[in-house]
Formats: sequence, structure tokens, C-alpha cells
Amino acid sequence: MKNLFFLLCVSFAFGQVARAQEAITTPYAGSFDDAVFAVENAIIDHGLKVDHISHVGEMLARTGQDLGATLEIFKAADVFLFCSAVLSREMMTDDPMNIAHCPYNLFVAETEKGVVIGHRSYPQGAMQKVQSLLAELTAQAAQQ
Repeated sequence: MKNLFFLLCVSFAFGQVARAQEAITTPYAGSFDDAVFAVENAIIDHGLKVDHISHVGEMLARTGQDLGATLEIFKAADVFLFCSAVLSREMMTDDPMNIAHCPYNLFVAETEKGVVIGHRSYPQGAMQKVQSLLAELTAQAAQQ
């Protein structure tokens, strides 16, 4: 019975996380490479360290060939993973299950419609501080 209750709680919590995460995007007037440079600089300018850059566009292009896919989803797409020790501690002190939102990320994507910089939305409450940081980083990068 305890296991069933635990599973229901976890399912509910992750269901809330999944619902809250929609993409928030900002158009970028320059090239994909310029946007990548701007995003990385915005993160670093805030005293944060990029932990990893995931080259999602390259992965999709490479694996698409193996799968027989012909649709080009992105001309290019990268995801920057990073964390703020200060915000992470605050968010996880509020609710340890906020670990589900860590690390934070910003993405740059280019499609036939152009280049965008974006991030996911976060649930109401303490995670809005992270969303504000991501919005600030996105705005800074979009203006470079």
C-alpha cells in the first residue's frame, strides 16, 4: 500500500512537471552561429558555467539517415545545459523534487522560419525565479 501511494505521488508530481514545460521562444535576427555565441556569452556573463552543449540538430540529422527519415526538423539546434548553485539550492530547499528541473537549459534552433532562442516554462511558485533568469538570459542574447 505504501508503494502504491508513493507511485501515485511521484506520478502526480511528474505529471505536473510535464504539463508546465512549454517552449518559450524569442526570434533572433542573426545567424545560428551568432545566436549560439550570444547565448553562451549571456550564460557566462551571469557568472554561470556551461556544463554541456547538446548538439540536438546534428543528432537528429545523423540518426534520421539511419531511420530512413527524410524530414529535416532543424537546420541546426543546440541546447546549453547549466546550473546556478544559488538558485538550485533555493529551489530544492523549497521542494527537493525540483531536482527534476535541473540542470537548466537554453536552446538555439534554426528552422525554415528562422533562428530562435528559447527555454522551457516552469511551474508556478519557487521555480519562477529560474524562469526569470532564463528570460533575462534569452533577452540579453537576443539583443547581441
